Amino acid sequence: MTHALIIGGGIAGPVSAMALHKAGIGATVYEAYPAPADDVGAFLVLFHNGLEALRTIDAHRPVLDASFPADRVEMLDAQGHGRERPVSGSGTGDGRPVLGPRTLRRSALYRALREEAERRGVAVEFGKRLVAADVGPDGRVTARFADGSSARGDVLLGADGVRSLTRTLIDPEAPAPRHTGQITVCGFSPLVPAEAAPAPGVYRMIRGSRAFLGCTRAPDGAVWWFANTPGGELAPERLAAGTPEQRAGWRDHVAGLFADDASPAEAVVRATGDRIVAFNAYDLAHTPVWSRGPMVVLGDAAHTAAPNAAQGASLAIEDGVVLARCLRDLPLPGEAFAAFERLRRARVEALVDRSARLNARVVPGAGRHADRPGPGAAGGPEAESGDPADRFLHYRIDWDAPVSAAG
Repeated sequence: MTHALIIGGGIAGPVSAMALHKAGIGATVYEAYPAPADDVGAFLVLFHNGLEALRTIDAHRPVLDASFPADRVEMLDAQGHGRERPVSGSGTGDGRPVLGPRTLRRSALYRALREEAERRGVAVEFGKRLVAADVGPDGRVTARFADGSSARGDVLLGADGVRSLTRTLIDPEAPAPRHTGQITVCGFSPLVPAEAAPAPGVYRMIRGSRAFLGCTRAPDGAVWWFANTPGGELAPERLAAGTPEQRAGWRDHVAGLFADDASPAEAVVRATGDRIVAFNAYDLAHTPVWSRGPMVVLGDAAHTAAPNAAQGASLAIEDGVVLARCLRDLPLPGEAFAAFERLRRARVEALVDRSARLNARVVPGAGRHADRPGPGAAGGPEAESGDPADRFLHYRIDWDAPVSAAG
């Protein structure tokens, strides 16, 4: 195997390309947008497991440089009562420090990963929206793009997100993502009253009577917050927060959900400036078919967790590294993809199930999917429970361990 076509330039795409490069396999990343996305309103958290996966391919430093840490979590109830605990241990068990969690803008993560991939010689092409893929008699795949161009490679990796076309090309009967009954709103509050702001290095989680809010203080003193709020799926124009009136509307809506509580949540939201964004929350509990011939899906294209466990980005990073190991050691795509699914499916579906359970605390009745039994021992980072000892976070990838077809 000599070259992979990677569809999607978000998180899983550049990570897969870098991991393949480390494995001695070439790759080109094709991104649908005509230019790098400027997603300034949203941010995310990378936990230990995602950062450890990046460290496996020595790609963690640019992400550390673009982010800031927290080492404690504070859990509050609607009355403002709660407790604080450490959010990370003293080491990984091999003498190395724990890297996470780290908070950064989503656009900053995209940029850091893309620039590091390009620094290593990976080509990233923009304005390449996938519309079709054909498999030739020789087993190689041709990707066809909306601009009329095409590209040919040994395998095609679909890292094209929750609305993945690759998923449908692999299996026309693939299930669609489910709206979770939740709207997530992110904001940046530059002037939060001192008594309402979390201390530096603390991630504060507030379980209100009608919504959930998490927040942390950036190095410049601004408070970054997200709120998981109950609400049905909204059209893009209703989610928009581009005008002062729209931003004020979302700010007032979220603040109102905490108005009857005695916690600091309402004060944090009320202090928000002109940076606020709202988006629908989706999950995808089970994609029956991950691969066909030389094509495979990974990241959100294969499994999408509700945002409540804050693990989507970390799982996508893990996927990219594990898939590269499989392609390194198993030259037949079918064998490599089967090994990848064997190594990943139980873990990611357990996390999706766990996130759905957490979502149900915000949206009663919106727990696990009715058609999925759900693993009983689902370990998760519990972003809303603040459990730092959860073994889910301590997942590590042994890059040097060989992958076998037999398992």
